[in-house]
Amino acid sequence: MTDSLQIAGKSYNSRLLVGTGKYKDFSETRAAIDASGAEIVTVAIRRVNIGQDASQPSLLEYLPPSEFTYLPNTAGCYSADEAVRTLRLARELLDDHKLVKLEVLGDSNTLYPNVRETLKAAEVLVAEGFDVMVYTSDDPIIARELEQIGCCAIMPLASLIGSGMGILNPWNLRLIIEQSKVPVLVDAGVGTASDAAIAMELGCDGVLMNTAIAAARDPIRMARAMKLAVEAGRDAYLAGRMPRKLYSADPSSPITGMIGAK
Repeated sequence: MTDSLQIAGKSYNSRLLVGTGKYKDFSETRAAIDASGAEIVTVAIRRVNIGQDASQPSLLEYLPPSEFTYLPNTAGCYSADEAVRTLRLARELLDDHKLVKLEVLGDSNTLYPNVRETLKAAEVLVAEGFDVMVYTSDDPIIARELEQIGCCAIMPLASLIGSGMGILNPWNLRLIIEQSKVPVLVDAGVGTASDAAIAMELGCDGVLMNTAIAAARDPIRMARAMKLAVEAGRDAYLAGRMPRKLYSADPSSPITGMIGAK
């Protein structure tokens, strides 16, 4: 069966997107991403060298763009203008690359998105021909406005960036999933494999994570666990869970036709 993730006109077998920061070195980054099976890797342009500094090792040497789809992001940006400038730089560094992740933060303590600045930046970037995957709050109205602007994927937080708190408001995520005609991917807050599985069981099209893997005691093993969790959650969603029944026991084995039954 073919069940690929479609983003900006391209198909991906993996529904797990992985960040490239916070690892001890680029070798560990490569090993973790290989274990995750991810095909899309997100890169913080303001923090990771992809050619800005020719005197330092470049991530491009360890994760060649011929093998992975790069997703430059605006981590660390606190205004629309700053985010737009950062992604214009990414487009130059990556030879007119169009697929980007937009995030505009509200404050340095919570890293919660500033949705007003996010909307402003999204309008500019879409008008300039970028394919914009956008990090946002779990507000269904803001998610709808970002889709109407032309963003190619909506990426609501599960909980605060780097918190590992998991999905705190599944009901809002369900509302966003049900109304959206573009892919919806959980971005931020995943802490362990069960969080990723729950996101997929809710009907998310994918999950993006970084800290949950990079900050694990064994990042390579955690990356593999996340791969399996995303796959299992997707299969469970497609299979359709049994109905919940309150106070209504239903034995797994039928009792009709049992030997000695009347």
